[in-house]
Amino acid sequence: MNPVTFEITHICRQSGARTGILHTPHGDVETPMFMPVGTQATVKFISPEELYAMNAGVVLANTYHLWLRPGEDIVAKAGGVHRFMNYKGPMLTDSGGFQVFSLADTRKITEEGVAFKNILNGDRMFLSPEKSIQIQNSIGADIIMSFDECIPYPSERKYTEESMLRTLRWAERGKNANMRPDEQAVFGIVQGGDHEDLRRYCAEKLVEMDFPGYAIGGTSVGEDKETMKRMVNWSQAALPFDKPRYLMGVGAVNDLLEAVSMNIDMCDCVLPTRIARHGTLMTSAGRINIRKAVYKEDFTPLDPECDCYCCRNYTKAYLNHLFRADEGFGTRLMSIHNTRFLIKLMEDARTAIKQDRYNDFKAEKLASMKFDERGF
Repeated sequence: MNPVTFEITHICRQSGARTGILHTPHGDVETPMFMPVGTQATVKFISPEELYAMNAGVVLANTYHLWLRPGEDIVAKAGGVHRFMNYKGPMLTDSGGFQVFSLADTRKITEEGVAFKNILNGDRMFLSPEKSIQIQNSIGADIIMSFDECIPYPSERKYTEESMLRTLRWAERGKNANMRPDEQAVFGIVQGGDHEDLRRYCAEKLVEMDFPGYAIGGTSVGEDKETMKRMVNWSQAALPFDKPRYLMGVGAVNDLLEAVSMNIDMCDCVLPTRIARHGTLMTSAGRINIRKAVYKEDFTPLDPECDCYCCRNYTKAYLNHLFRADEGFGTRLMSIHNTRFLIKLMEDARTAIKQDRYNDFKAEKLASMKFDERGF
């Protein structure tokens, strides 16, 4: 029996977008949802208690980073990642593949896996599909990911096809290597670059392997927005309608809204905390840079439409002061706001779907926000 199951609760009559419930060993979560990223078993600057307060559901942890430090054995001895970081809700770990493949100058890919240098001490390391799953079994998240190759954009078709086929072989090896199938669900990952036939073929072969859920990878790697939309649409069209779809590494507002239109149920990104560290904030009126002098005497809330701790208690002038003074509390407040903003965006999307007006909701949101080319 799969430890993670998915239930569709409503399909919007206007748009075809859907709401659902993801049932996991650590609780049920409504979809579509945005998942905060806790790379090293912590969402940067945000406590688990604050994650509960902002209605976070699934939280991610990173296999590669926890493998290097403190080591999966330490996490296992602590009772698993939930106990280690004291987060009682559902969790997901990625495979480590994206981080390994970002080390382009030091890694070597073979059929067996990837050899690379430890970024902390220079030691030679090797990550295979089986090793990735073994590490994730030790970490103990509810959802664990197949080991795949995330190729850069653009890539030649020949290499894209070779990589996609290897990703499929790795997916089967990883699925078979799962030693905790009654506690942890492995999701397959669709690759194939900007090629419709490769995307569809990869998705179809993964479906034949019968994973409990599927992810769409290889996006947000330098391609333009229209290319990303095509890649996501080709991938999701070949996936089963009754299983969860996870779009990896996407957190810009317009990308999230588009993903929901394409029946994506789960998205994650480091974007909200990353841009907060640089004073960039997402609001109902669009993106603002709190560093600007115009906010020095602005004693209004950051976003009057936001219900987060930051917006309920502090002003733009105070945030401007904290950022200019390089005070860590400012980074915490802005990280809380940005993360809650995306969680609430998906809450509002779910409400609109249930009201059969998602197309109207999406159009209203896009019209009210000022976007740059990055979409936030």
